[in-house]
Amino acid sequence: MAPSTHAIGDTEQIRQAIAAFLQDRLKPKLDKLKEEDHDARQKLLAAHDPQTWIADAAKRVSQIQQVTHAIKFSHPDAKGSSLSSAGNQKAGDFTVGSHTLTDMLPPDVVGSAAALGVYKFLRLEVNGQSLLDRAIAQDPALAAALSDDANLACEWMAAFATLPEPNGPPATHKLAKQLYWPLGDGRYHLLAPLFPTALAHTVWAGIREDRFSDEAKAAREAKRENRAHPQGYREYPNLAIQKFGSTQPQNISQLNTERRGENWLLPSLPPTWQSDSIRPPFFTESVFARRFPKRFEVKRLTQALSEFLKRVAKVDNNIHIKSAQAKLVSDIFAELFQFAAELHELDAGWSQDERCRLNAAEQCWLDPKRAVMDEEFAGRWLSGKWQDEICLYFGNWLNAAISTEQTPMGQAESEAWQTKLRDELSMIRLELADHD
Repeated sequence: MAPSTHAIGDTEQIRQAIAAFLQDRLKPKLDKLKEEDHDARQKLLAAHDPQTWIADAAKRVSQIQQVTHAIKFSHPDAKGSSLSSAGNQKAGDFTVGSHTLTDMLPPDVVGSAAALGVYKFLRLEVNGQSLLDRAIAQDPALAAALSDDANLACEWMAAFATLPEPNGPPATHKLAKQLYWPLGDGRYHLLAPLFPTALAHTVWAGIREDRFSDEAKAAREAKRENRAHPQGYREYPNLAIQKFGSTQPQNISQLNTERRGENWLLPSLPPTWQSDSIRPPFFTESVFARRFPKRFEVKRLTQALSEFLKRVAKVDNNIHIKSAQAKLVSDIFAELFQFAAELHELDAGWSQDERCRLNAAEQCWLDPKRAVMDEEFAGRWLSGKWQDEICLYFGNWLNAAISTEQTPMGQAESEAWQTKLRDELSMIRLELADHD
């Protein structure tokens, strides 16, 4: 049977989409080469030939899996099963879960980060259908676009169609979460809870829209100026941020990368009707001089770190000492970012108040929303130079806070704190840039 005109048209459009995809991947790699790198250029061109690249992609697709529930959120080194599931349809409308979204669950991908390009390839859409959906349906238009060899095209499509399928029988792992569920009479089910990454992504996207969309910003501004506005806005008090993957979110999953490793947690608490308001740090040139060090948890952590360093001062450094020190330092960093996040909730421009004597760098750090209304300030904020100053202030403060006669902190320790903070602030800057 001759292919239909519609199928022939689809085939040509699929070929064009594939060619454009490969060109977009190839161009930045070629741009990095020097003119005399002829061999490297030819290798890149050969590797991005459609037949060569697609054949390699069909081999590498087994390194990744499309899922809705992923195991690596429990621990990045967990090796057990991740699953693709629409959720429990019997849970009902009064229980929120993956089943609530039915067919709207955004697919996630786990596995080798080096093979995520294969997933991006399969997400290409032509006339409303992704290449993955076409591969699963054994679409003849896709087969014709992939190769003139029908058997080879079918083999590749079959390989691509396995993306949502489990990689082997269900299995848990010693680093995964496990739960004994009592059945009575001394019997139990061993449950292995998996993180619902598809559901979490939908919640994250909704909260992000409510907090940072142009419409929400306009509504908040109207409230501050006591003006009417055609729509309202939502607030999420006491929102916590759970991080997965640290500086390597792609090692957890694709959607985790898109979330920058963030998972926002709503408070599971009774409502609090009154709470202390967040006060701007007025009448001080630096929050490291007064405001931040006086926080209860900061005082506790710096004292604990100082005492720990004294105890191990004459002990040979080992993995246990390094791990314990890293945990204390990480907790101090968490307090630092929590402190900044609290001040970010204040109305934009609080640092313009005549009572504010903060240095310029800390104004950029703690009042980033001011950039929306102050062009000169926006220039300073966008330059990013303030980040190095914050790192310096923090390093000097922490050194002074934990130094003792037995454990004097010097330039090397200060630079270590500053380097770690600089790495963290670079991630924060990406988030803040999207918010403004």
